[in-house]
Amino acid sequence: MSKIIWITGASSGIGEALVYEHFKAGDKLIISARNRDELFRVKGNCQNSFNVHVLPFDLCETEILAQKAADAIRIFGSIDLLINAGGVSQRGLALATDLSTEQQIMNTNFWGTVILSKAILPVMIKNGGGQIVVISSLVGKFGTKLRSTYAASKHALHGYFDSLRSEVYDQNIDITIVCPGFIKTNVSVNALTANGNNQGTMDDAQANGMSAEACAKQIVAAVKLKKEEVYIGGKETKAIFLKRFFPNYFSKKIRAAKVT
Repeated sequence: MSKIIWITGASSGIGEALVYEHFKAGDKLIISARNRDELFRVKGNCQNSFNVHVLPFDLCETEILAQKAADAIRIFGSIDLLINAGGVSQRGLALATDLSTEQQIMNTNFWGTVILSKAILPVMIKNGGGQIVVISSLVGKFGTKLRSTYAASKHALHGYFDSLRSEVYDQNIDITIVCPGFIKTNVSVNALTANGNNQGTMDDAQANGMSAEACAKQIVAAVKLKKEEVYIGGKETKAIFLKRFFPNYFSKKIRAAKVT
């Protein structure tokens, strides 16, 4: 049975790959990101794309997001699955990073996801249930150099949506938090440096990471199983368990790790 799915961050990377996976499954899609032209490129890659609707906006502009959610609901009349894949990474030392850059990261990664989810939830509950997917990161479970605010925004997503899951569970709402590791996307290219400019280069680990297509397939499988949390990537996913059981050893390793 087809679903009505809203995907943010749909113009590239994991979000774009998820568009194609769900389009192949016959779902009706609303795709969002900042870049309108790139969204129409993605739509154009979907043959007979009358069930793919483009809704561009910037997650950082938190004051418009409730209205954008209302616009999304009007397109097909409801939302069955919201996939929060939009976000921005960071490559800057904490003491050097401008507050405005930190606010941009928090607005995009945390508040954007929270506002859209809260705006959609009443419709899901009224319709008998639904599912929210939050694309976090392995850095939502631990921190590394050059990513202080990025890690904070992802940690915040875990705290918020773990709590929310408990509150809406009895209303047939499922929440899946996805923690990707090194996925070959432009996330490091577009990462914000201390002054708010894009880094402009791809990290070595990102360049050698899992493909966005493979990651998307694993996300779709986890969502179907209604998993609460899933870790996707290569050997880097073991860092979560290393930190949990050997925290001092993990701290030494992460301080010495190459992070760009």
